[in-house]
Amino acid sequence: MPVSNQQVTAHPFLKGLYQDDYYPDRVVDRGREILLRLCERIEAEWPADLLALYALTQAATEEFNDLQAAFEEADSDIETVAREEIAEDFWFVAQAYGFSDADVEALIATRDW
Repeated sequence: MPVSNQQVTAHPFLKGLYQDDYYPDRVVDRGREILLRLCERIEAEWPADLLALYALTQAATEEFNDLQAAFEEADSDIETVAREEIAEDFWFVAQAYGFSDADVEALIATRDW
C-alpha cells in the first residue's frame, strides 16, 4: 500500500545523510525504506493513541538498530549527525500523522545507536 499522506510523500527523508559522503546512499536508502514502511503501517493501522504509535515507531527503530551493521560494513556509522537526522524524521512522521504531542525520545526509545 503506497503512502497517501502528501506531507510524507513530499518529505526528503534522511536528506542530510544523502548530502554527506560519509553515509553510503545504498545504506541510507534502506533507512529511508524503514521510514516509509513505518508510514505505511501508520496509515494501515491508524494508531488510536500515542502508546500505539510508539509501538510502531519503536519497531521501526529496531530496524535501524539492525541497519547499524550495514553502516559499519560500509566504513560508516550511526553517529551524532545520523542520530539527529533519524530522530528528526521520526518526529516528522509523528507530526505528519497528527501526533503533535509525541515525545521524540519515546518514539525511538528502543534505539541502540
